[in-house]
Amino acid sequence: MPHNLPPADELSSLHARTSGLLLSPETVGTAIGLVTSVAAETVPGCAGAGLTLVDEGGAPSSSGASDEVVLRADDLQYSLGEGPCLTACADRLLVRVDDLGAEHRWPRWARDAAALGLRSAMSAPLVAGDRALGALKVYSAVRGAFQERSARVLALLGAQAAIVLAHAGSAQAAGRLSEGLRSALRSRDVINTARGVVMERRDVDGDRALAVLIAAGRHEGRTLHDVAVDLVRPGSRGRRPPDPS
Repeated sequence: MPHNLPPADELSSLHARTSGLLLSPETVGTAIGLVTSVAAETVPGCAGAGLTLVDEGGAPSSSGASDEVVLRADDLQYSLGEGPCLTACADRLLVRVDDLGAEHRWPRWARDAAALGLRSAMSAPLVAGDRALGALKVYSAVRGAFQERSARVLALLGAQAAIVLAHAGSAQAAGRLSEGLRSALRSRDVINTARGVVMERRDVDGDRALAVLIAAGRHEGRTLHDVAVDLVRPGSRGRRPPDPS
């Protein structure tokens, strides 16, 4: 997948790749693997990606890691109790590390992660409603690998990963994605139409319009799909989604 796609198209690629999966009874783990695979392929500068998930008791674990070094860097965070993924989840903010050799927020983790050959990292929180589910993270062996565009892409992918997890339903028992998520991830056309409506009404570009829709879903505790359906439904001409800022 080319790295020069705009963030909105990269997000759409996640919808497209996941929709085929949802036509059959696949596991949530497979869907998570797709999310991390898309992150590894589309976030500029990425050498490895994965998810940190936090259970109801607050214990973190790794899922969908694209490379062994991701698991090793994650394990260091969990054992030391410090690191960008844990901070991103706790503070619900995107965290970027440009140079592990000069990182002072988590000195023990930065030192040990650098020994693995890593030089930069970035983590985006997975937030669904009022719950922090974990973080989507990427690592690189290059200093300063992640710039503002990388941050935008990871934040958008993190928002979609949170939707995947939030709508997994009884995944622990059934191991299948819910019908609500199946419908949401097949709704690429509806979401793109709604994005166009926001672009026209607010006179903003596609990335900003998509951010407005995602913010509306978070604010109202609804999926991106439901927000989009309401916006394009006949009679909704006067509706104005909340500004994400």
